[in-house]
Amino acid sequence: MSTTEVTWWGHSTVWLADSGTTLLTDPVLTGRLAHLRRMAGPSPRLPGTPDAVLLSHLHADHFHVGSLRAVPGKPLLIVPRGAAAFTARVMGTEAGDRCVELAPGEATVVGGVRIRAVPARHDGGRGPWSRDRAIAIGFVVEGAARTWFAGDTGLFDGMHELGPLDLALIPVGGWGPTLGSHGHLDASDGAEALRRVKASWAVPVHYGTLWPIGMGRVRRHMFDRPGERFAEHAARVAPESRVRVLAHGERFSLEPAA
Repeated sequence: MSTTEVTWWGHSTVWLADSGTTLLTDPVLTGRLAHLRRMAGPSPRLPGTPDAVLLSHLHADHFHVGSLRAVPGKPLLIVPRGAAAFTARVMGTEAGDRCVELAPGEATVVGGVRIRAVPARHDGGRGPWSRDRAIAIGFVVEGAARTWFAGDTGLFDGMHELGPLDLALIPVGGWGPTLGSHGHLDASDGAEALRRVKASWAVPVHYGTLWPIGMGRVRRHMFDRPGERFAEHAARVAPESRVRVLAHGERFSLEPAA
């Protein structure tokens, strides 16, 4: 049976290999993004061309145009419903033609996996300065394992319907010293999300990578510690789940159940 492998490259960028199919999530491949600087880990080194890129929403730290242009080859772009027109406008018609739009409940097949869009509680717009909007979604990838990539989300009703899962990639922090409760998870809420989805394994993401330039000494515990704190909360709230806290560039292999 196939082994499922994940490599965390910081923030929400994960290389996922399952059933001979490779996926890349919300790629941020640069050392700087607007007012944010990569403060930890090496620059991502992709092992090749992914079969598809999963894009959860239009925020620039998830849908980063420069990083998408740097992804090798011409993979499919699995995007939220409403995002294909934006993709074509900022990246060209060819990229727009590679888009597969999904709304929650819709699915597509790429190679050996089925990719299903699931709800996310998060604003889907590009930003307050932009009229570009699309819904925000997460993804459940079904191959040898059932893997949930949450994108950005807060807790929402019906989250338990996503489970049971083999692996959950859960955002547990942010890119600044403040994190609003609307549309995000901190370490505690991330553990509650893990309890609801009943994942056998969880990997915390969306922390410890990007931080505002000039604020490197401000509340560094909110930069460094969310992954460890998530593991501590999960041990109490979801004791049947196991957590693997990855370093940047570290790979985790999920062996198939016997």
